[in-house]
Amino acid sequence: MMFKSKHLSVVFSACYKKSVFRISTNRCVSSSDFKNFFMPKVAPRTDSQSSLLTKKDVNHLYKLQFHHVKPEATMAYKKLCAEFLPLVSENSDLPIELVGSWSCWYGDQDQIVHLWRYTDGFPAIRKTNLMLGEEAWYQNMRVERSKMLHSRSNQLLYEFSFWNEVLPREGPNIYELRSYHLKPGTMIEWANNWARGIRARQESSEAVGGFFSEIGDLNVVHHLWAYEDLDHRKTTRQSAWNKSGWDNTVYYTVPLIRHMSSMILIPLSYSPLK
Repeated sequence: MMFKSKHLSVVFSACYKKSVFRISTNRCVSSSDFKNFFMPKVAPRTDSQSSLLTKKDVNHLYKLQFHHVKPEATMAYKKLCAEFLPLVSENSDLPIELVGSWSCWYGDQDQIVHLWRYTDGFPAIRKTNLMLGEEAWYQNMRVERSKMLHSRSNQLLYEFSFWNEVLPREGPNIYELRSYHLKPGTMIEWANNWARGIRARQESSEAVGGFFSEIGDLNVVHHLWAYEDLDHRKTTRQSAWNKSGWDNTVYYTVPLIRHMSSMILIPLSYSPLK
């Protein structure tokens, strides 16, 4: 390694199987340059992303629905959902259950978010669609609901293996859905860092669930958090910086993000996540 005044002329040499790799630069080198150079690299994948990152003891798939409701139809929409959506979970023959339903408080306005769990993966989706397709009450509900919407979209998600199980929660709480659109090919790297960093966010029980997309918008991660109120959110997030390793989680994952967003959600009356 050779140094010059005000600038560094750095040469890294490494030999591996008689091959020599040389990196040189004539610019000023900061501590972050060294940190990035020596940061652990992700090994080539030997299996599918879903096999490597999901829980092995369950075969859950999640569906995240976004419904953009006409402002004048918001109350009617909530009433319709409160009447009919719990019926889906109450039917023990259906391999699907409602995890949570929320209205957006801050973020995309006039939006309702639903999170569903299919308890037997892709076969459960097929069975659910066939069974509900034969239920007149469900089809009538969908027709009535469609009159209240501007648009709708959904995604099928897997649950990260290192996140805690999504369980019903007593309230009152507010929820934050943080969504990250990652650079293609970086999901494993994201998971490796968050598998360590999530420990700094679970002590206060704010971590609800972590997911990544399988169908729909791809390379998307969703983290769901629960807080007592916005002030509790602020203090809880700030306290994470006092815990060992959290700074590295942020440092190594921010460069992987192309776009991110946040929604503050209020549970609807029938939501299992209160």
